[in-house]
Amino acid sequence: MKLIEAIIRSEKIVNMIISEAQTGSIGDGKIFVYNVENVYRIRTKESGESAI
Repeated sequence: MKLIEAIIRSEKIVNMIISEAQTGSIGDGKIFVYNVENVYRIRTKESGESAI
C-alpha cells in the first residue's frame, strides 16, 4: 500500500507543478521522476525508512 500511496502522491505533485509552471512556451522545463535506492541521514547515520 505504501508504494501505491507514494505513486499517487507523486502524480499529484507533478500535476500541481505542471499546472503552476506551464506557460506553453519553450523553456517551461521538464520534470524527472525516478526511484530512490536509499536515503541516509548524515547526522544520525540512519539509513532507509528510519532516515526519512
